[in-house]
Amino acid sequence: KISSFLPNKQHLREALLFCFNLKKSAAEARRLLEEVYDEHTPSKTTCEDWFKRFRSGDFDTEDKERSGRPKTIEDADLQALLDEDDTQTQYQFAEALSMTRQGISKHL
Repeated sequence: KISSFLPNKQHLREALLFCFNLKKSAAEARRLLEEVYDEHTPSKTTCEDWFKRFRSGDFDTEDKERSGRPKTIEDADLQALLDEDDTQTQYQFAEALSMTRQGISKHL
């Protein structure tokens, strides 16, 4: 596992595209990424969504323009949950704050 390198979204998306081009399934790609990036690996659903996009012929790994206000989290909200029960998983914090596990991970 790589300990000093933290992959960003763009790197992970390009790694998924690489796996797609190697004819790997979304599940296989996720397993490969998890071996290297551990908790920084995209979720199963995210991997499946990207593979669906690639299968449709869209190989652009950049973010698409989105309308509306971006989802943000206040560190104080997360800190309050941590103070309440620091044994919860990142997935539990994500569910409580209506975020992704990756979003929570960035704030820890």
